[in-house]
Amino acid sequence: MLPLLLVALAGCSSNPFYPNEGDYARRVALERLRSLPPANLDANKSPTSIDINDTSAVIETVRAAREKFKAMETFEVSLEQCRQSAIANNLDLKVALIDPAIARETVTEEDNKFNSAFTLQAQYADGDFPTADRLTSASTRRFSVSPGVRIPTRTGGSVEVDLVGTRSETNNEFSVLNPAYESDLQFTLSHQLLRNAGRRVNTAALRIAGYQEQASEARTKLEAMNQLTSVDRAYWRLYQARADLDVRLKQLEIAMEQLERAERRVKAGAVSDIEIDRARSGAAQRLEAIVTAQNSVLQRQRELKRVMNMPGLDVDSKTAILTASPPDPVEYVFDVADLQRLALENRMELLELQLQLAADAVRVGVERNRLLPLVDLRASYRLNGLGDNFGKAFETTAEAQFDDWSLGINAEMPFNNEEARARVRRALLQQIQSLATKESREQEIRSGVLNAADAIETGWQRIMAARQAVIAATRALQSEQRQFDLGRSTSNDVLNAASTLGDAQIAEVQAITDYQIAQVELALATGTLLGAAKVDIEPYQGPDHTTQLPDAEAAVR
Repeated sequence: MLPLLLVALAGCSSNPFYPNEGDYARRVALERLRSLPPANLDANKSPTSIDINDTSAVIETVRAAREKFKAMETFEVSLEQCRQSAIANNLDLKVALIDPAIARETVTEEDNKFNSAFTLQAQYADGDFPTADRLTSASTRRFSVSPGVRIPTRTGGSVEVDLVGTRSETNNEFSVLNPAYESDLQFTLSHQLLRNAGRRVNTAALRIAGYQEQASEARTKLEAMNQLTSVDRAYWRLYQARADLDVRLKQLEIAMEQLERAERRVKAGAVSDIEIDRARSGAAQRLEAIVTAQNSVLQRQRELKRVMNMPGLDVDSKTAILTASPPDPVEYVFDVADLQRLALENRMELLELQLQLAADAVRVGVERNRLLPLVDLRASYRLNGLGDNFGKAFETTAEAQFDDWSLGINAEMPFNNEEARARVRRALLQQIQSLATKESREQEIRSGVLNAADAIETGWQRIMAARQAVIAATRALQSEQRQFDLGRSTSNDVLNAASTLGDAQIAEVQAITDYQIAQVELALATGTLLGAAKVDIEPYQGPDHTTQLPDAEAAVR
């Protein structure tokens, strides 16, 4: 019988003894894995080109690009709208929200390891044996079915209740019942007495999973704070890029006005032709800064679009974002000690380490328990029944006339228990490492709060200094323009004064932006959010066991 079954399996496409194509991962085309394709930039050459030596043509090209930039569809958004969109749509946050759901399923998995189970064993045996006397069976057939229930305990043991029904036949002529029916009701208790014994040891994995679930929640909250902080940073950097572009464009307008002024003065015979060349050179020098500023605006608004992930405002959309929330810098005076206390209470990194320390303590207790000898107690009690049919066999069992019981102990202890001791030492070292990490993190947090507070104080001083520099540079430019009109200065003097004003204005924008971001960084350093009273994170519910996802293997080509 068995040889015929093996022959049939050998001819089957799902032969368990030989490999099958479905046993292996789908193979990606080797060209995709090993070939490095060329960029082929020449295929994208512009059909038209301008002479980079022609200053007038270059200026007109930049003007055209500026008009194209202005003609883009715009979308004005406030900082609060950006935050709300990020909370609802940010992809990195959506990824982080799945981690607690995974951790919750681990807790559920560990908790349900103590669930009872229905068991069923069925067996058929057919045997022919050579015999030397008539008292020994030469041929037997035996069929048994054993339904039961296994009930695990949370203290390191289990209780099993089985009802064993057996039908047996034999060719022994001295057999009283042939066929014979047996019905046995069996109770079995097994329990660890030393190693792996006790509720705390057996529920250790459940407690560790609970700590890890809470740590996952802490990491998710931290990720939410980081993403919202990224929104604020991206928002203010976009504000800075647009303000820088406005300054650069204003510089070009001043240079072009100076060119017109120089042309009028030359026509009037008040100055020589060199003043036109100087003014045109000054205009050309401002072109690169404008192009760079325009590119910076595109990159900064693309980053804001990414963290917002607002529907209809994808990263590849042509819509220009306008910042609707202007900065309103005010001076702050902080109690640094109070900020540090707040940070130590709120920072999720510290909470995660505290949960890690709790999990480490559980692991140390488990490993110390495993130093003990393995002693297994096993006790059983059985009511026996026998008859020429199952009905009579069950009646005999119910009468409880025939019973037996057993009690036994199995013990095991290695000659050298160094492996278990090494596991204890490793668990202790991990706990010591977590303690050291916690102390280092606390020091890092206190230092970060100090740095953030200093950045705000310094930022306010920078804003005041930059404002005074802008006022002084504006007056200087106006004076140089009047002097040029009177013939007492050159175009270079006017353009240099304009450059000084542009640098001062850009420094002021940088100072204001840094000040706004410094407030965001201080809020993050203290484990809080800037500008939001409260944000609630909705837990990800996750799929059920019937959810069907796309076949990831089928997508491999």
